[in-house]
Order: sequence, then structure tokens, then C-alpha cells
Amino acid sequence: MRIALINENSQAGKNQIIYNELKGVAEPLGHEVLNIGMFNADDASLTYVQNGILAAILLNTKTADFIITGCGTGEGAMLAMNSFPGVLCGYVTEPCDAYLFRQVNDGNAIAMPFAKGFGWGAELNLRYTFEKLLSTKGGEGYPKERVIPEQRNKKILDGVKAVSYRPLVDILKDLDRELLLGAINRPVFLDLLKKYGEDNDVKAYVLSLVK
Repeated sequence: MRIALINENSQAGKNQIIYNELKGVAEPLGHEVLNIGMFNADDASLTYVQNGILAAILLNTKTADFIITGCGTGEGAMLAMNSFPGVLCGYVTEPCDAYLFRQVNDGNAIAMPFAKGFGWGAELNLRYTFEKLLSTKGGEGYPKERVIPEQRNKKILDGVKAVSYRPLVDILKDLDRELLLGAINRPVFLDLLKKYGEDNDVKAYVLSLVK
């Protein structure tokens, strides 16, 4: 599984801490980590809304299979992520959240608070949260006797989301152009999209904007 990490502007200084903990957990489990940034406060600024745009493109082109993102509280990032088709984002603050979201809801993204409660032992909470998120296969249910109805409800939700959203490429075309370009015109993101993204209308449109 390819896992993409995206930080927004207020928490750019924590990117390396989060990346190190995520990589330390994910790579021994056979996952690949793609660090989209922001890498530091001097990097081209990303808002949590733009994180949602990037995540939607990454997931809908299969450049990444899972997204780790967040903001100060994590709430804005979650709302932005769930504004787009093909994204099912949970709000995760600690290991139990991560395990239950992965097993019960089986989504493809999480939003975390990287300021609220991010104090002594923060890197341990990140590490243990990523362990619970990534160490088992998603959608296996909790408690185990609830697996069948939980999987059924997940399929129902997927079906509802499929008819609730317009195609992503149409959404991108209608977004404010400055907002969109501010998100996508990043060398790391574009290189990964070119390398891993499947050839579809979303990828073609995004790359047409930065020629």
C-alpha cells in the first residue's frame, strides 16, 4: 500500500516528526510512504482545504492508496477530505480511534490533530496510532461478531457516496483556479502523480494545468 502524508501550513514544522514515525511503522509492514509536505514553514503554503484537493487527486488516480493528513485540530482537514468523491476520511486522535476506524469503517484516509494535545509523548502517540492503523487488514470488524453487518453498512455508504458526488474532474474544473493551482503546482506532488497515477481524466486534467 502507498501511503501519502500531507501537512497544512500551520503544522508544517511537524512534518518530519510525523513522517519519521509513519515511515518507521509502515515500511517494515511492506508499505511505501510518500511525503507530499509541507516540509517546513518556508515551503509553498497549503491550507487544509488544499490538502483535501490533493488527497482526492491522489486517491482517484491511485497514486496513493491511503492518506494521512491533519491540521491544528484535525476537524477542518476531515471536513475538507470528505468534501470530495472517492475519499472516506475518519477523525483519529489515538490508537483506539485508528483501530476502530480501520476495522469498522475501512476508509482510505485519516485526519489527525497536530496541535491540539500534541505535547509530551506526542511521537509515541503517533507511533502507536500508526501501528494500530496499519498492522491489520481493514474491514475485519469489531467486535468480530459484528463483521457482517459492518461490512454491509460500509457497502451501503459507498453506494450512497457514489451517487452523492459529481465526478472529481468536473469539481476540479469548477474550483477557484488560484486555489487549485496553489495545491497542485508542487514538484513532489506532480512527480508522484506522473510516476504512480493511472492514466485517467483526473490525471490528464491536472497535468494540463501545469504544462
